[in-house]
Amino acid sequence: MKYSKPATQAGVAKHLLKRFCAGNTANVHAHKRCFATEARIDPLQSSSPSYRIVVIGGGTAGLSTSHQLLRTGQFAKHDIAIIDPSTTHDYQPGWTLVGGGLKKKEELRARLDGLVDPKIKLHQEAVASINPEQNTVNLSSGRKVQYDQLVVAPGISINYDHIAGLPEALADPDSMVSTIYGYDTCDKVFKTISKLRKGSALFTQPAGPIKCAGAPQKAMWLAQHHWSKAGLAGPGSSSDIDVTYATGLPAMFGVPKYSERLEALRQERGVNGLFQHDLSAVEGNKAIFNLPDGKKATKEFDLLHVVPKMGPHAFIAQGPLADKAGFVDVDQHSLQHTKYPNVWSLGDASSLPTSKTAAAVTSQAPVLISNMLASMEGKTPQASYDGYTSCPLTTEYGKVMLAEFKYGGQPKETFAKWFGIDQGIPRRAFYHLKKDFFPWIYYKAMVKGQWAGPNGYIR
Repeated sequence: MKYSKPATQAGVAKHLLKRFCAGNTANVHAHKRCFATEARIDPLQSSSPSYRIVVIGGGTAGLSTSHQLLRTGQFAKHDIAIIDPSTTHDYQPGWTLVGGGLKKKEELRARLDGLVDPKIKLHQEAVASINPEQNTVNLSSGRKVQYDQLVVAPGISINYDHIAGLPEALADPDSMVSTIYGYDTCDKVFKTISKLRKGSALFTQPAGPIKCAGAPQKAMWLAQHHWSKAGLAGPGSSSDIDVTYATGLPAMFGVPKYSERLEALRQERGVNGLFQHDLSAVEGNKAIFNLPDGKKATKEFDLLHVVPKMGPHAFIAQGPLADKAGFVDVDQHSLQHTKYPNVWSLGDASSLPTSKTAAAVTSQAPVLISNMLASMEGKTPQASYDGYTSCPLTTEYGKVMLAEFKYGGQPKETFAKWFGIDQGIPRRAFYHLKKDFFPWIYYKAMVKGQWAGPNGYIR
């Protein structure tokens, strides 16, 4: 892959501004090579079609990877297939903005078949199981799809029913329980925030893996700022609304630098902290938590924002590709499966020990593709993923703390490198990246295989 990356700080700013305002996309100059291919049955005429590459998942990881592969110029029509039962595709990082009243959820949704290039075959079916010994994917319809190379990127499962009483509370339009973690529920969040004028507001984060570990706080910070502007919340006992953050983790965030800044912000704004409190049940206006010592704690609320439990999809967790935690067991640097060399994984479904974000995919996809192409040529994969991911933490209306880091919880800050900016300080410029630029670049370039995050446009 080649990237269009400005050489100077001034060039960076000018480059991004020009791209964003003019709506330009990079010209495609694909580097073409030829791979020997076997004669195969026409996939459109077969009940058991065969493809050179099968990508499970039409989400951020699946679309980015399949389109970057196509743009190499090395694959003919329907050499690549995507399997995903969904008919729509959502820009899920934008759901925090919906929860804060800053976006409409409808503007963040697109038809999946409209995003997939016609040269890629789309199977809108669910996966029942994977047989890596036979190089087949078994569909829920009973059909089988054969592959030479497999990319497993179906995302992560949101398990609302793993918290007792949560599905019923979310479904009740009159309840003050909501979550940003679903298309059907994200717009309920701001309705409850706007409605609350007095009482206890409780925001939770579970123990275990979730999409974007900073998102639970984004909802809280926006709500707290909304109430503080109305004179309803803030430091001191005189506040009408008492805000509490209850997390299953021992700290505010997994990266020490940003955790320290967020802890200082919590104390400054008078937000209560309940650490190692893992929500297990919602009973009326009571939240029940599991504690590390095996005991339980109960807290009453007038508003509750919940982050559901999440985990790997059953067809992965119960299959031969999974590690002990149920995620696709891949090398953390090459993204190649530890047992099956023609199987790869990235994004939320993978075992990669980094935060599960769309930003992580921008660095993962080029590494996976480089290594897959090398492997297909009989070469040893050389590209290495360093764990880069990013979490734009919306700390108030108009400001974002742009957390960027790699393996080991080490900051890897793009703007610190270019401009010497401390990204642990919330800034208005980062807010506009989160609110305006990232949703725009996502549909304009990322899902089309043309965006590599900090590395810029892919040529």
